[in-house]
Amino acid sequence: MSEVGATKVPMGQKIAFGVGMLANQMFPAAMSIFMVVLVQDLGFPGWMWGVIFFAPRAFDAILDPIMGFISDNTRSRWGRRRKYVFIGALLMGVSFILLWQVYRENTLSYNFTYFMLWSFVFYLGLTIFGVPYVSMGYEMSNDFHERTTVMAISQWIGQWAWVIAPWFWVIMYDPEWFPSGDVATRTLAVWVGIVFTLCAMVPAIFIKGESTLDRTDYESLSLGNIIRSLGSIRRSFVEAFALPSFRKLCITTFLIFNGFNTIASFTFFIIKSHLFNDDASAVGVWPTLFGSVGALVTTFLVIPIVARMSKSLGKKRAFIISQSISIVGYVMLWFLMVPGKPYLFLFALPFHSFGIGGLFTIMMSMTSDVLDIDELKTGKRREGVFGAIYWWMVKLGFAFAGALSGLILTLVKYQSGAVAQPEGAVDQLRMVFSGLPILCTLIAIAVMWKYNVDEKYAREVRAKLDQRNQPAN
Repeated sequence: MSEVGATKVPMGQKIAFGVGMLANQMFPAAMSIFMVVLVQDLGFPGWMWGVIFFAPRAFDAILDPIMGFISDNTRSRWGRRRKYVFIGALLMGVSFILLWQVYRENTLSYNFTYFMLWSFVFYLGLTIFGVPYVSMGYEMSNDFHERTTVMAISQWIGQWAWVIAPWFWVIMYDPEWFPSGDVATRTLAVWVGIVFTLCAMVPAIFIKGESTLDRTDYESLSLGNIIRSLGSIRRSFVEAFALPSFRKLCITTFLIFNGFNTIASFTFFIIKSHLFNDDASAVGVWPTLFGSVGALVTTFLVIPIVARMSKSLGKKRAFIISQSISIVGYVMLWFLMVPGKPYLFLFALPFHSFGIGGLFTIMMSMTSDVLDIDELKTGKRREGVFGAIYWWMVKLGFAFAGALSGLILTLVKYQSGAVAQPEGAVDQLRMVFSGLPILCTLIAIAVMWKYNVDEKYAREVRAKLDQRNQPAN
C-alpha cells in the first residue's frame, strides 16, 4: 500500500529515465569490450592496461562530489539537473569517438599518451552527465516501493547495453567485417558515440524539472565559491558517511562491483586460453555469449525476481538472497569451464547474473530511502551530493578493478597472444575469476547483515518529513 501523498511516476517518465540508463551503461560496456584491443592488437603491456583503467576513473571519482555540489545548488528555469545531463551527454559522446581513433602504425608511447588524455576528457563528460542524471532518479518518487519500480525499469532498459555490447567481440574479429580489431573499434566507436549520445539526452529533454531560479537557500556557484566550497563538500562527505545505513550501501557496492569488474575483463582470456587452448580462431561467439546471455538472464529473470522479492521480503533480504545465489554461480563457473565443452558454462549464468543484476536495482532504491533520513536530520535535500558519493564508490571500485586486473595479469604471467601460456598461469587466472568475487560478496553480505532501514522505518521517516514540509495555514 502506498503512503498518503506518495509520488507515482508516469510510465513515460520511467522509460525516459531508463533510456538514459541505457546510455549510462553502454559507454562503459563498449569501453570494456574495446579495451581488449589495446592488449590484443596494439600491444599494451599489463602495467599500461592497469594505469589506463585506474587513472582516468580515479580522476572521475574525485570530480563527482564537486559535480554533486554544483548540481544541488544550480538555479535554473529548467531545474537543477537537466542542462548538465545534456552538456555531459554531448561531451561524453564526442570524446568517446575521438578516444578510439588509435592506429597500430603509431608508436606504443604515442597511443598510450593519446588514449590517456582523451580518457580524461571522456570521464569528465561522464561525470557532468552521470551525477545529475542519477540524482534525477532519486528525486522521481517519495514512495518506498515506487522507488524500487523506477530503478528496476531503468536497470531493465540499461541491461540491454550488456546484451548488445558483447556482440562487438564477434564483429571486431570477423575478417568479413573488419581486417583487425583496431580498425573495428575506430568505426564502431563512431556509431556508439552518436546513437547513445542521443539516448543520454533523452532524460534532459523529457524529464521535467521545477524551476529553481527563486531559490534563496542555494550556494553561489561562482568559481571562487566553488573552490571555497570544497570544505563544505568535505563536510558533506563526512556527514554522509556518518550515516551508518549509507556507509553500508557504499562499502557493499564497492566490494561487489570491484570484485565483478576485476574479473570481467578476464572472460575473453579464460575462454580463449582454457577452453580453446589459445586457439583464437576457435573461440567464435563464446565470449560474446557469456556476456550477452548473462545480460539477457539479468533483464528477463533477475531484475523482475529481485524487484518482486524486494516488495514481498524487504530490500535487505532481497539483497542477501540475490547475492547468495550469485556465489553459487561463481562456484559453478569453476567446475563448468570445461575445455572442449564451452556450452557448459551457460548453465552457471542464471545464478552468476544475480550479483550485479540485483545490486543496483536494490541499492539505488535504498539510497533514496537514506536521503529521506538525511533530510530529516539536516533539513537539506542533497541528492547530488549523496549520488556523487555513492557513484564515487562505484567508480573508485571500477578504477581499483582496472588496476588490480592489470596487476593480476602481470603476477600470473599471462601473455596475451602467446601460442601457449606459462605453466600455471591459466589456472591461477581461473582461481581469481571464481574466488575474488566470492570473497567480496561474502564480506558485502556481512556488512549488510545489520542494515536497519526497513519499510516501516522508511515510512515513519517519510511521514515526519511530509508533516514538517506542510505549508503553514
